[in-house]
Amino acid sequence: MSKADKIFIDMCIDILENGVSTEGQKVRPVWDDGTPAHTIKKFGVVNRYDLSEEFPILTLRPTNFKNAIDEILWIWQKKSNNIKDLNSNIWDAWADENGSIGKAYGYQLSVKHKYEEGEFDQVDRVLYDLKHNPYSRRIITNIYVHSDLHEMNLYPCAYSMTFNVTGDRLNAILNQRSQDILLSNNWNECQYAILLHMFAIASGFKVGELVHVIADAHNYDRHIPFIKELIKRQQYLAP
Repeated sequence: MSKADKIFIDMCIDILENGVSTEGQKVRPVWDDGTPAHTIKKFGVVNRYDLSEEFPILTLRPTNFKNAIDEILWIWQKKSNNIKDLNSNIWDAWADENGSIGKAYGYQLSVKHKYEEGEFDQVDRVLYDLKHNPYSRRIITNIYVHSDLHEMNLYPCAYSMTFNVTGDRLNAILNQRSQDILLSNNWNECQYAILLHMFAIASGFKVGELVHVIADAHNYDRHIPFIKELIKRQQYLAP
């Protein structure tokens, strides 16, 4: 069994056994038939992945690794908010007639800010700090910008990264306000594990821990049978 499988299974069991249902509460999402899409949720789930030991991809089910990496590069490397720069259709529902998702995700990472050393966007600032001041406790990105929320077609889910060097290893904390565990959990794990690997290589450090903090970790009501079947599947060794 991979460690990622065990973390996923333990999290899903905890949500199912100890989570709180939103049934009877007002919720934003609805199913295609108009029925409110209620969830069973846990607040403040924290998962830790030591990337020096294994890459945290599930063996319980396929993860579309190629599209997951394409999306994270779209946000962090291309710093784009236009689906024409993306090689999948995962953002089509939130794009306008020009392909823009508004001032969200890659747009925020492309905005330049003033510092003592000059102007940097958030990605370049991380790279600068890791090169010039790697033991800083201020190496942080944030794309949940309140003044721009009204111009975002979707509020950011994974919104903040905090990078921290310990010894010769680069670690990071990913903060996420909300996550659909069945559909998005391992997708995001793989994305930010790759991102941390890339920053480590670019800055000359070994890769360390990825800590994933999820404020609202939930399973949708109609997903519960799939979750129960999934966590009973045979597991394999991690890649």
